[in-house]
Amino acid sequence: QVQLVESGGGLVQAGGSLRLSCAASRRTLSGYVMGWFRQAPGKEREFVAAIGWTTGITYYADVLKGRFTISRDTALSTLYLQMNSLKPEDTAVYYCAADSRRTVRTMVALSEGMGYWGEGTLVTVSS
Repeated sequence: QVQLVESGGGLVQAGGSLRLSCAASRRTLSGYVMGWFRQAPGKEREFVAAIGWTTGITYYADVLKGRFTISRDTALSTLYLQMNSLKPEDTAVYYCAADSRRTVRTMVALSEGMGYWGEGTLVTVSS
């Protein structure tokens, strides 16, 4: 069982930056892939980025590559998402997820059940 708690969301002006954090309850996440997803109002949840907890291998949604950076601190069991050059269309609830059965590339498949989800943190980007 893994509990995930996101933090760091808030209101930011366009062009600004935010860093989201996701604290995992499980001390050892070896073999897990962790990811960030987001869901804008009235839209479906979409993949943002993923990272192999042990390998550090990353994978991004093409449209976000270059502005967002996923990372992890294995000692703190914490996942991060650094978001730069934010745009109003980045406004969404951002969710952290973990799955021991996937690769960083297969994390995009939301049609399949995800291992664990956090409750989400709201990011609002004003124009």
